[in-house]
Amino acid sequence: MKSGAKTKATLDRALSRMGFASRTAACAGILKGTVSVNGRVVKDPARWVNLQQDRIAVRKVPLKPAAHRYYVLNKPKGVVTTHRDKLSRKTVYDFLPAGCGHISAVGRLDKNTSGLLLLTNDNDFANYLTSPQSGIPKTYLVKARGKITEQSLQQLRMGIELTDGPTLPAEAELTRVSDRNSWVQITLHEGRNRQVRRMFEAAGHVVLKLVRIRVGGLELGDFKPGELRSLTGSDLRKYFRYPKGQKEG
Repeated sequence: MKSGAKTKATLDRALSRMGFASRTAACAGILKGTVSVNGRVVKDPARWVNLQQDRIAVRKVPLKPAAHRYYVLNKPKGVVTTHRDKLSRKTVYDFLPAGCGHISAVGRLDKNTSGLLLLTNDNDFANYLTSPQSGIPKTYLVKARGKITEQSLQQLRMGIELTDGPTLPAEAELTRVSDRNSWVQITLHEGRNRQVRRMFEAAGHVVLKLVRIRVGGLELGDFKPGELRSLTGSDLRKYFRYPKGQKEG
């Protein structure tokens, strides 16, 4: 890990970075008194620690940073992006291999959206992928109700005013049209909650089907629904221009 700000973190975030648990689960463990720093129990999740110098242990077992792992899943429709679902629905984490440690999805795809979803325990990579400064494009294939006009396409391309502010310009192309529905390929350079659906609704069209077909340079291609693949450091550089090329586990 590089020196500087990234060597320091609050205790809950440090446990998350080290692949032990989510910040929520880490907080719970800290408050129960199961975590020690340099041999002394700490019950304050906001306590700052130095990841290079401090000795962090859970139930007296020293923690070591988990090897970075990277996965891509073709998320099926109907699967939710959450670690625990109160309705006992299938989650994206059910597709991960046993013993992979704490892995989180990079962003979310809602229950009715399918397609490419990245999962990792590397917070730096997740932040890179979701940062607007990185400019990583995400492309979706949309089936929408009604005939979409050139005017509506221009709205999508120029940006649409949503409740959380105007969207950035997008690339939108009409790929097919029938008497009742239209198919559009749209590429975004930002990621907001249900953004594609909200953009189409603002343009007067209800989304009937939504599939994420590309993230950066990685395409859905022949991925089958529910298929999970591991990614390597060279994959990260190739598909997402990620410069660090950290070693994978």
